[in-house]
Amino acid sequence: MDDRTHRSTDAGVLVAGQLFFDAVFADLPQAPVPGQEVWTPHFGWTPGGIANFAIAAARLGASTDVCAAVGDDDLSGLCRAALVREGIGTALLREVAGWALPVSACIDHDGDRAIVTGGTPTPLALPDLLPPTGGRVAALHVDASTAEWVRGSADRGLRVFADVGWDPTGAWDPALLDAIDGAYAFTPNAHEALAYTRTDDPVRAARLLAERVPLAVVTLGADGVVAVDSSTGEQVVVPPVRVRAVDSTGAGDVFCAALAVGTLAELPLRERIDLAALVAAITVSRPGGAAGAPRRAELAPWLAANPAAADPDRYGFVTTSLPSVLAGPAIRTP
Repeated sequence: MDDRTHRSTDAGVLVAGQLFFDAVFADLPQAPVPGQEVWTPHFGWTPGGIANFAIAAARLGASTDVCAAVGDDDLSGLCRAALVREGIGTALLREVAGWALPVSACIDHDGDRAIVTGGTPTPLALPDLLPPTGGRVAALHVDASTAEWVRGSADRGLRVFADVGWDPTGAWDPALLDAIDGAYAFTPNAHEALAYTRTDDPVRAARLLAERVPLAVVTLGADGVVAVDSSTGEQVVVPPVRVRAVDSTGAGDVFCAALAVGTLAELPLRERIDLAALVAAITVSRPGGAAGAPRRAELAPWLAANPAAADPDRYGFVTTSLPSVLAGPAIRTP
């Protein structure tokens, strides 16, 4: 057993789960059909899966470690090198001989996307990779196998941002949410939130989910975001940042990463949600998935150059309080 699986992390953000190599084809003029070739100038590649979260968090200045399996193939090497260039800690990566990183072709057309993935999932169970201690916030896809680690996270001073993902069975059994017990935040999209709570109202869904975790955030796409903090009773409903979406690959992960960094910086709830909405909106307006995520220094200039995207009063904190709060020991200065 590689002793890296037992190491702690001193990073502000720990991101754990499945890595992919993403080839992103964005803003296609039409959907591809058999026998036809479709060109787009909006193309990029990036480490995908949990790397979307890690890259977005690191670009906002958070010290970030990634915990995952990688293969001994060339694409694993490319992804590892890309993470290092982003300043992301890779000591918790575990190389698996004879296994290749899965490759996803992400095809974005008419405001939605399709993904074709080749390869096999990681052969290592996530609980065998997770460090027993360290970190201040963590993000991972949770299930029954990670339940014990998540349940004890608060006692270790760790705030877990949990994702249970899409239910391919269509049952949306609320018992699956037992996996988030002990987590700090749960951030489903509207479809997931409504299905798990058996409601038709996103605000009601967020309130019900907040009975299980301190922070429930439901993303509504073009309709904005709903957040409920059960520890304070605060509820926030915010409009979207209006952009032309070019590529939605990794948008949910990028949103959650910015939310986690805002939490790490102890921003007020409204500013955390606004920060996450801004970072996600900028990202989807660019091709390449997380490769298009903005750096902290880009936020204010982007707002100045796009005055119609969001109310300037809403984002005054980006040039006032944000630079000062994102300067603690768990934040790296870009």
